[in-house]
Amino acid sequence: MKKLFFTFLVILCCASGISAEPAPIVFFIKDITPEALVKVYKATGYKAKGKIGVKVSTGESEKSNYLRPALIKNLVKDELNATIVECNTAYGGNRSNNIDHMKIAKDHGFLDVANGFDLQDAEGYMTIPVKGGVRLKKNYVGTHFKNYDTYLILSHFKGHAMGGFGGAVKNLSIGFASGSSCKKSGKLNIHSAGRSTTSWTSCPQDEFLESMAEAAKSVCDYMKGGIVCVNVMNRLSVDCDCNGNPAEPDMHDIGILASLDPVALDQACVDLVYEAKDSRSLIERIESRNGIHTLEHAEKIGFGSRKYQLVEIK
Repeated sequence: MKKLFFTFLVILCCASGISAEPAPIVFFIKDITPEALVKVYKATGYKAKGKIGVKVSTGESEKSNYLRPALIKNLVKDELNATIVECNTAYGGNRSNNIDHMKIAKDHGFLDVANGFDLQDAEGYMTIPVKGGVRLKKNYVGTHFKNYDTYLILSHFKGHAMGGFGGAVKNLSIGFASGSSCKKSGKLNIHSAGRSTTSWTSCPQDEFLESMAEAAKSVCDYMKGGIVCVNVMNRLSVDCDCNGNPAEPDMHDIGILASLDPVALDQACVDLVYEAKDSRSLIERIESRNGIHTLEHAEKIGFGSRKYQLVEIK
């Protein structure tokens, strides 16, 4: 009887144009330890292969809440034997050029916990197409981006002064975009919603958020399935790791989440923030920037799903 009902449901969904595919799975573990990070990555079933890059933020200063090397070493070096990859910033600061950024990476310990460290825009930029975008036609990433077979998007989930929050989608978009050290900056392109690649140019807030979604989609489209995403929900400040003097977190740590769908992953993180009893500051930051619109637009253009199945592992 159940089988007949399921068959009828599938036929009904197809006839009405509704997808019968299940929502993507987001795995969740409450522990925030090196061992838990490996466990939640393995739960996705993803087998990274070939030359593996791990996209992380190296953090603007020692006060920034970037993921500490001691937390990620077991996964990045011991499990994956991967290379940590980054791009220079567009706003100046301590990571706006190759020399300063490499110094930060060394000082923060990232050179010791991976099979190499690669500034992907150290030798310039390359363009990749944006399919289905309404703000961007091209995305500008570092020339080394094409050298990898697989990427682990390892993100510290937190607030953000411009985007409301930062997670996998921001790491895929702003994170991979070329910095202002290049003749064309993908970061400036995204921040201006396609208006400029050479200078800071203002645009409506929602257009910036939509540009992030479109740039992230272009990266995933280019990789054709060579992406797996992990978000660590600790040190949940309202400020990004690009802030050298961020606000101290005023809510508890939540855990680590992983998925093959970056949109579902970020949505699950946002939902867990809303469920927390001590998250008023972070919720205010997200809502004041209309941060959820990034995920709304991503789903609208066919990049990921805001619906998901949350599976807790022990």
